[in-house]
Amino acid sequence: MKPIISLKAHGILDYVGGLLITFSPWIFGFAKLGGAPLYLPLCMGSMQLVMAIFSTHPYGIFKAFPMQLHLVIDMIVGIILIAAPWIYGFYHFVFLPHLLLGLVSFFAGLLTQHSPLYRLELFDERGYR
Repeated sequence: MKPIISLKAHGILDYVGGLLITFSPWIFGFAKLGGAPLYLPLCMGSMQLVMAIFSTHPYGIFKAFPMQLHLVIDMIVGIILIAAPWIYGFYHFVFLPHLLLGLVSFFAGLLTQHSPLYRLELFDERGYR
């Protein structure tokens, strides 16, 4: 399977996605809930923005953070955002923004060039282990 997201596209997605995740409590109107529904996206989105600034993709400013680690953290952030409404019990009030933004973050990390998961060779070119 070949990666479908280029590093340039991922760099743009980092900044847009980081801003969207950070401000999602106000964009989608659940900031008044406070607690985990507010602070998880706020922390995760801010971390995404800082990571984008320091990553080695073409739009990174300081280029100090390895891209493979960045992609793994994107996937971890995605899993946290997807699971948070059920782990913290606020799924009755809001879950869709966390679910959708988590899916975008997870698949952005999974489907970008240089993803560490693409280096795993489970089968050779003939389809054998």
